[in-house]
Amino acid sequence: MDGSITLPAPVAGGATLAMDRVRRAAEAICIPVAALLAAMMVFGVFMLLVGKNPLEVYALIYKGGFASAFAWQNTLQRAAPLILTALCVALPAQAGLIVIGAEGALVLGGLAAAVVGHALSGGSPLAVQLAMAIAAMAIGGAWISLAGVLRHYRGVNETISSLLLTYIAIALFNHFVEGPLRDPASLNKPSTPSIGEAAMVGHLPGMDVHWGLVFGVVFCVCAYFLVRYTVFGFALRIVGGNVRAARLAGLAVGRLVLLSCFLGGAAAGLAGMAEVAAVHGSANASLIAGYGYAGILVSFIARHNPIAITPVALLVGGITASGGLLQRRLGLPDATVLVLQGIAFMMILAGETLYGRLRIFQPRAH
Repeated sequence: MDGSITLPAPVAGGATLAMDRVRRAAEAICIPVAALLAAMMVFGVFMLLVGKNPLEVYALIYKGGFASAFAWQNTLQRAAPLILTALCVALPAQAGLIVIGAEGALVLGGLAAAVVGHALSGGSPLAVQLAMAIAAMAIGGAWISLAGVLRHYRGVNETISSLLLTYIAIALFNHFVEGPLRDPASLNKPSTPSIGEAAMVGHLPGMDVHWGLVFGVVFCVCAYFLVRYTVFGFALRIVGGNVRAARLAGLAVGRLVLLSCFLGGAAAGLAGMAEVAAVHGSANASLIAGYGYAGILVSFIARHNPIAITPVALLVGGITASGGLLQRRLGLPDATVLVLQGIAFMMILAGETLYGRLRIFQPRAH
């Protein structure tokens, strides 16, 4: 009789816990989706004001990003760097930091990869590519770590410092590409010497998509398991939840903050290496393409969840890929899709205030 009374309690508790997880998952999905729908409505009004049919605009965005094999390959190509730059935001966010300096880490990582690739040209292609990746990740990681150092040891806001560091990184990049590291043969478009055809990473078999996409997906999966299933990840989330509690628990807060920043910067640096070794063949102004800024949007839509970054990057990459089609068919500027991205980012930030407040996602009182 005693057993029959006590047995249902754990079962009920387990069911309650499962329902809470379902509610949290539904909240994490529904609010960003609602924010994106709201962004589409606002963007539709903007299109009406400029004399365009919003339905036609959205149809062309779908056609340009997702309606054919060619469109999908273009989308995947653009999503590859977004996955890695989004990780530059998502990993420090686990420690409670909002770092937006992925653009700087990408361009400096690309520059480092170009220098190493040219210096080692003629060596084993695999060894050269590995050296380029290591150099790019080291430089990118070190650059973003500067924001972590300023935050932890000097109390400087990491959002502001990482943004300002991006401007410094771009200035340094331009100085070296147009000055000491410039290839004399690059007349119209200053660039570093070519890394050579042998050092290029090439494309995935049967696809016009470079291996940077695989780098990003693998990095996301590894980051997810690191954050969710390791002691380091658990400690990182404690720091992100409550720094004072983390210190009372004896955690090395400074080390955790710097490691999260380094890993995030390494991901962005690897994106720069992929762009150099798979697309451009050298470091030039084409690296400054705004991938770091778009990665901020990707990370926030994904709620800084590494495993959710890939599908979100595909969505944003598809929207970006459709810019040329909008320009050709409707005469809209190619940057029109940036307006949509900006509106979406504002809606996502507004949606952050709704978490934990909507009654439909709150546990029911018994």
